Amino acid sequence: MNPNETESPKISVIISTYNAEEWLKKVLWGFNCQLFKDFEVVVADDGSGPKTKALLEEMSKKVFYNIIHVWQEDDGFQKSRILNKAVEACNADYIIMTDGDCIPREDFVEVHYINKEQGYFISGGYYMLPMNISKMITLEDIEKQKCFNIHWLKEKGIPKTFKNNKLTARGIISKLLNTVTPTNASWNGHNSSGWKKDILNVNGFDERMQYGGQDRELGERLFNFGIKSKQLRYSAVCVHLDHKRGYKTPESIAKNQAIRKETRSKKVVWTHYGITK
Repeated sequence: MNPNETESPKISVIISTYNAEEWLKKVLWGFNCQLFKDFEVVVADDGSGPKTKALLEEMSKKVFYNIIHVWQEDDGFQKSRILNKAVEACNADYIIMTDGDCIPREDFVEVHYINKEQGYFISGGYYMLPMNISKMITLEDIEKQKCFNIHWLKEKGIPKTFKNNKLTARGIISKLLNTVTPTNASWNGHNSSGWKKDILNVNGFDERMQYGGQDRELGERLFNFGIKSKQLRYSAVCVHLDHKRGYKTPESIAKNQAIRKETRSKKVVWTHYGITK
């Protein structure tokens, strides 16, 4: 904790987590390597056990930024609910959202900060790593930014694909790829940012939604509210550590798709199942 921290930070970073201390530690270390340092981290913890709390207490002594731990009882997959609580706990006007399995490159916060603009949210990307490399990455590999180095990853067995451009593109090339990418600039839970007031204006996440797409639905309501999006998937870079997706059920996907369909067809802006009940 920084004792000199009197005024609000310029950025709040929300990191969602659930019982994944090994991954969360690497992510927090990634934020300790950021070039832009005027931010706080709000950990949105959907019911983890005491190990996560202990890790956050230990890491608070090692990192330069302030960590705020927002926790709720384990009640199954309630990510939307804990994210809403985390949004309310943010002290900055501008919020980056990411997951506890996404290690940010050293320029991650800086890229979001430089590109933020009134009336917009930012959509970033990720580079998915296989389980063996996810486990292999050490804190030193993060400090030396090796896990973002395509040559280092190839040595570890990463295949050659177009996705590698996410890690190698810089400057004008990354701008070009951001422009031509066919992917929609949607709100992605692993790497997006926006103004706190805009998120509050649409009442945050819809807490009815289970695993899959609750982040996109927030983005769709922001669009309905008149907010545009910027595509930065080749500039705002994080590597995504592998994990099992235990909450993905056909029922949750169908329920979420129905809510999203209604949001789009009725141009819904405000959810009655969000921050303000």
